[in-house]
Formats: sequence, structure tokens, C-alpha cells
Amino acid sequence: MRNLRFRRAARTSVLGTAALLAALSLTACQSGGPAPADDAAGPASQKPAAGTSAAPAAATDKETAEGSGSSGSGSGTAKDSVSSDTKPAAKQSQAGGNDGGSGDSSKSLATCTGANTKLTMTSVPRPVNHMLLTVTNTGSKACNAYYYPTLRFGEAQSVPRSVEESKPQAVVTIAPGESAYAGVMTSSADGSGTGGYSTGDLSVGFQDAGAGSAGQMVSVPLGEDVYVDSTLAVTYWQTDMDDALMY
Repeated sequence: MRNLRFRRAARTSVLGTAALLAALSLTACQSGGPAPADDAAGPASQKPAAGTSAAPAAATDKETAEGSGSSGSGSGTAKDSVSSDTKPAAKQSQAGGNDGGSGDSSKSLATCTGANTKLTMTSVPRPVNHMLLTVTNTGSKACNAYYYPTLRFGEAQSVPRSVEESKPQAVVTIAPGESAYAGVMTSSADGSGTGGYSTGDLSVGFQDAGAGSAGQMVSVPLGEDVYVDSTLAVTYWQTDMDDALMY
């Protein structure tokens, strides 16, 4: 009888303990207790902590973008660099080589002819038996007076010789309104010339860069008869009248 009571009491104790544990477990679930450690760790590691957000990362990206363009005004400097490299080239390309590398920019100018100049012939006291031929540019652009003028006094069938010693080092260029000169020795001072004659007519012609005739011959008034003989000679065009009369 005693054994039966002991077994019943032990069974009741075991059942009571199990019921108490079940009740405690149910209470814990209903009260929103903490989740298991493994489940809480995952989301917590992915979410930002309280008081923090993704803003710092965005700010960092913004600072990085601004830093690449504003550090030392980087973007502006690059633009200025391209501009400064292009313009001077372009300046260097427009300042250097204006004559095409020929070394003589006067070759691009027009040739002096009777159409863009005026010619006059005057007597001079010294040297004796000399006259001065002056050509003045009446055009709006500079022109080149090549070699020497070709002269024809009266009915002469040939032009006089040129004084080779008077050949200048460069082509004579005449600016608008400016003049060039050529000296003319009409006859010998010692009378050694032959075939002399007097005439009041003179025609003057110009030459081009290839030593051919340029334009038509121009009639130049003399004002009086001039005596010429076989020693008749003319200098190359000169920029100074004294140089023209020194031969």
C-alpha cells in the first residue's frame, strides 16, 4: 500500500514538473522574448547601428567626385592647358613661314608696269651727260621693279646696254606713293661715242621676274631734244637717286 502511494506521488511530481516547464516555455514565446542567438546575429551585422546611416558613404562618394575636379582646380587647369597649347600653335602656325619658305616675300607682289606707275625723265648737272629716270608707284599696293628699264630714244632699233656694276642685291620694291630711280648716261663725255643723234622722243619699258617685258612701253616726255650716241647706258633700278647717278 505504501509502495503504491509512493509511485503515485512520484508520477504526480513528474507530471507537475513537465507541466510547469511547458507553461514557462509558452509564456516566453508569447512575451516576444529574444530570438535565438544565431538568427539575431545575421540581420544585426547587415543593418547599420543606431544613429548611423548610408549618408557617410554618399558623402564620401561626393567628396571623392569633388576632390577629383576641384583639387587645385584640376578640371579648369586641363581646359586652360588645351587652350594654351592650341592657340600658340595656331599663332606659331600664322607667325612663322609667311613667304612659303622661299626666303623672298617680295615674289608675291605685283610687277611695276606703266599701268601702276608714273615715269619722268630729268636732266642733272652732275655727272655730265646724265639724266635721271624716276618711277613712282601710283597704285594702292606695292610693286616690284625688276632689273632695269628698257629705253628707246627716237627711232632706235635696239635698247641701250645696262650697267652691270649697278645691279642691286635684291629686287627693288616700291610702296604706294614711293619712287625708285635709274641713271641714264646719254653720251660719252670725251666724244668717243659714235652714231650720235638728237631726239625728243623716249619710250620706257619694264621687265618681269623672268627678264621678259612687262606691259607696254610708255611714252615719257623729255621737254627738249637729247643727244645720244653709242655709249648710251642705263643702270638697274635703285632705291636711292644718288646710287643711280654714281655710274
